[in-house]
Amino acid sequence: MENLDTLKNTLRNDRQKMIELQKLLTSVPATAPESGGDGESAKCAALEKWLCDAGFSSSQMKHYDAPDKRVSSGIRPNLILTVNGKSDDYSIWVMAHMDVVPPGDLKLWKTDPFCAVYDEETDKLTGRGVEDNQQGLVSGVFAALALLKNNITPEHTVKLLFMADEEFGSEYGIKFLLRKHPELFGKNDLILIPDGGDSEGATIEVAEKNILWLRVHTTGQQSHGSMPDKGKNAHLAACDLALRLNDLENFFNAKDELFTPDYSTFQPTKKEANVETVNIIPGDDVFYMDCRILPVYPLDTVRAEVKKRVSEVEAKYGVKIEITEPQAQQSPATSADAPVVRKLAQAIKKAHGITARPVGIGGGTVGAELRNCGYAAAIWSTIDEVCHQPNEYCCVRNIIADAETLCALFTEA
Repeated sequence: MENLDTLKNTLRNDRQKMIELQKLLTSVPATAPESGGDGESAKCAALEKWLCDAGFSSSQMKHYDAPDKRVSSGIRPNLILTVNGKSDDYSIWVMAHMDVVPPGDLKLWKTDPFCAVYDEETDKLTGRGVEDNQQGLVSGVFAALALLKNNITPEHTVKLLFMADEEFGSEYGIKFLLRKHPELFGKNDLILIPDGGDSEGATIEVAEKNILWLRVHTTGQQSHGSMPDKGKNAHLAACDLALRLNDLENFFNAKDELFTPDYSTFQPTKKEANVETVNIIPGDDVFYMDCRILPVYPLDTVRAEVKKRVSEVEAKYGVKIEITEPQAQQSPATSADAPVVRKLAQAIKKAHGITARPVGIGGGTVGAELRNCGYAAAIWSTIDEVCHQPNEYCCVRNIIADAETLCALFTEA
């Protein structure tokens, strides 16, 4: 307990440095080429320089970069910082991603999304990425830095992984690492992903809903707006299908209290432009569905029902509908008795006196990819869950609190 008290004091004294690191990371946009960005290389370079300036050695850091010709650097960086422990029979991982989503409608932001602003009165730091996932990244960094400053060796080797490409499917991030560098991970490793949680830090995510994104392309026949009988209205057919797919919430109607909401969701989201003027019946239409499905329903079961409803709409309107899947993911749950869950819960209890409980979530994390490869993973942090929103923020006290929990994990697990 003496070590933990010492580490807590160090973390609280590093408050301003945490804010400064958040501001630095926010100032270097790291958006994916899918959304018009240039990837994470500049942000990773800024982080790596900061780590060296803070006292970590370059020998502690190693790159596992994925090639990607779409970005100017030609690579999507994955960086691992290793802090050697007393034992290396297993490692404790803290995995955070460097990429962020675009800011969206700038008119909805009160400040520049890529210039983080700290409000001392509310303790809120506002900017794109400060919560998702820079809070978890910064907590991990300062927990490791507290060990370094106090010359404390963790019980087991600690590895901080700074990943690319989480927001667009992880092909250049965790999927790349699991595929090309499986030797990095051990089946007994404790894998923690600080990329989800609640405002009290009292929930440990052990399961995720299956994810199915659908791109729905409807092809009909264009005609004049006054003569719909001479065309086949692709937009009308798509609207009908969107309602039928949304109705899958009533068809796949099981409930599971592990999740909030406790049911499967099938929501129409993005809509691509079709015709340019009001008086044209569109012959082409594209919209998207975001489906978050309870694990009790395998994706193939869902696909079969989607196909059935697509056929019904094609027959009704005389159109052709093509379904593609920008993202599809399903995974098993991590046992609530897994060592990473038990030891994390113990660390939360020791650091803050909080009794954490296991939960499931609807959002996707890299935990699903790890679980599919047989690794137990836990997702946890203390956040208000404002990721992807305008005026995204994090509370600095939460950065400190989570770093304290990590220090308890590092020195006890």
